[in-house]
Amino acid sequence: MERITSRQNPVVKRFRELARAGSHEWMLLDGEHLVDEAVNAGASIDVVAFADRLTQGRLTTLAARVQSAGARAIVVPDAVLAAMSPVQRPSGVVAIARRSPATVADVLARGPQLVLLLSEVQDPGNVGAIIRAAEACGATGVVAGDACADPFGWKALRGAMGSTFRLPVAARQPLPDVMQRARAEGLRIFATVPRGGTPLPHCDLQAPCGILLGGEGPGLPASLMDANDARMTIPMRAPVESLNVAIAAALILYEASTQRAPRTLVSR
Repeated sequence: MERITSRQNPVVKRFRELARAGSHEWMLLDGEHLVDEAVNAGASIDVVAFADRLTQGRLTTLAARVQSAGARAIVVPDAVLAAMSPVQRPSGVVAIARRSPATVADVLARGPQLVLLLSEVQDPGNVGAIIRAAEACGATGVVAGDACADPFGWKALRGAMGSTFRLPVAARQPLPDVMQRARAEGLRIFATVPRGGTPLPHCDLQAPCGILLGGEGPGLPASLMDANDARMTIPMRAPVESLNVAIAAALILYEASTQRAPRTLVSR
């Protein structure tokens, strides 16, 4: 494999810029697992960098796989990889792949739809965790609003652990338009609220539906609250009044999965 030793190399600078500013065209993958999941999903990987201490061990097969898929594979010293990786303790593998966001039509294509609509979820780790839970519980897609953290940013991709490559995920979408289209296709839109809504176990989640989740602080904006079909509340014992948005999403998704296919959940 090609070896790069300078932190001033254009490839190294490309990784650093992508970690800093993101891109509408490319995504940054950090970690052996995530790169392996991207290869398995058929993602278009442009370049992969391996720490030189790892190339003779377990990552030899992965290096061969990414090269067979047409990616450029390079070897770098640890100090150079540290400059290329967005994390404080690099795992030893970073890659750049082409973004492949789904369209709203893709998200709504498979019925009966169970779609998550994310409004102003600011923490990319929460966005990634929601996508992971969505795949695990059989959701048919995720739509991130235009004020939401980028689901294809490196932090969100790490949180999703590969689910973003398999589940239809649409990014930077105007949610009022998405809701209107979803409703026209027969979905019922539930807005999640901390109190006053229909208790989660009493909500019918077997029919096509969209679950509207608000951001970590203010929750859902009034404009979206006024446009929903029903309000949903997760029952909680006092004095707890609210949950982390990713935890709330996971509870709702689990309830939906048990309503839709109570005998298909796998217990390990």
